[in-house]
Amino acid sequence: MEIERKFLVLNDSFKAKATAVHSITQAYLLADERCAVRIRLCNDEAYLTIKGKTNEGGLSRSEYEYSVPFEEAREMLTLCLPGYIMKQRYCVPHKGHVWEVDVFEGRHKGLVIAEVELATEDESIELPDWIGSEVTGDRRYYNSFIAGIQK
Repeated sequence: MEIERKFLVLNDSFKAKATAVHSITQAYLLADERCAVRIRLCNDEAYLTIKGKTNEGGLSRSEYEYSVPFEEAREMLTLCLPGYIMKQRYCVPHKGHVWEVDVFEGRHKGLVIAEVELATEDESIELPDWIGSEVTGDRRYYNSFIAGIQK
């Protein structure tokens, strides 16, 4: 089960606090109301991920992730639906959580979204000062929507 909250980002001050940066390309084999199946290349690793439907509050959904040989994943990209995402992911520790801040590239340049995974839906968190409006549950900020797969 994946439980996460998403936010827009006010500025790039998070970059100075990042402990890791990953280059990510991802595309979708399937994305509809029931689930999304994506392939992700992250640096020199690759993953196949299946995500279920998001609950009513937009906080949680089932998620299954499997490591895939990198070259096979590159081949799978040719099977994906049109539209893909390229981004740099910054891992930023803050008050007991690691925030993942995605800085989108290409046609999505300028979009920056931060997400934080939680242990429970009612877990309280302290927001970093670079966090803006919450967009949890807003479909416009789902990666499948950003890729142009879901409308």
